[in-house]
Amino acid sequence: MLINTGGRLLDLARPRVMGIINVTEDSFYTGSRYTSDKEILEAAGRMLDEGADILDIGGCSTRPGAAEVPEEEERDRVCRAAELILGRYPEAAISVDTYRSAVAEAAVVKSGAVIINDISGGEMDPAMFPLVIRLNVPYIMMHMQGTPQTMQQNPRYDDVVADIIFWFGQRVARLREAGVKDIIIDPGFGFGKSAAHNFEMLRRFSEFRIAGLPVMAGLSRKSMIWRTLNVTPEEALTGTAALNMAALMNGASLIRVHDVREACEVIALFEKIYPAGIPFDHNS
Repeated sequence: MLINTGGRLLDLARPRVMGIINVTEDSFYTGSRYTSDKEILEAAGRMLDEGADILDIGGCSTRPGAAEVPEEEERDRVCRAAELILGRYPEAAISVDTYRSAVAEAAVVKSGAVIINDISGGEMDPAMFPLVIRLNVPYIMMHMQGTPQTMQQNPRYDDVVADIIFWFGQRVARLREAGVKDIIIDPGFGFGKSAAHNFEMLRRFSEFRIAGLPVMAGLSRKSMIWRTLNVTPEEALTGTAALNMAALMNGASLIRVHDVREACEVIALFEKIYPAGIPFDHNS
């Protein structure tokens, strides 16, 4: 379960943490918005000190109903942030959170990003898969039903887990046949799913491991937490920690979070419970 991040191997046999750096003023969680150079560098430094393995930079909010950001503006935001961070922290592993191939290409080729994190799994830009095949960098493929503008308008599934596994199977096969080596799948909590869908996905999270690939869980401060607890996103840290532990105990290889220190603490406790990790079994 090694992935190649810019010539350095990251072992996903033990759980890893991806820290979220949103360089936009429109993120659903106010604590994740970093727009000035100073804020971006402070956030990156803090997350790396706290134990982040990857920093995920996003320049376009994908919360439900979010307004679309022009491609050029998203590209400039992401590239500026990546270059700033790598100028100060050259060993950082940067992921670019985008569904646009042109943004992903600029971030990887020009600005030093080493992972592409695509919320649409190639659905929103037909040029994304050819780019991933050409660059052959690690690719995080997330499932989303619809688009950020439409995804929460009555999402429907026959069987949410089985339907998503089938969707992944088709796309992973295409990339594998083209020679893409490092693929991580993300079932996409909150992206075209009801709260009931989200909790069923978490309860059955281990089933996503059938693909034999690392699985990422992006649960941090999402509405399935704060609406259930009748709090705000700002008050959803305890709930986030609880659900991250549930994901880890069901085989998550990577957790994507706003709060790196707390996520690393959850992993430290998880590793005391399961010192050898959760067995990675293709038939699990």
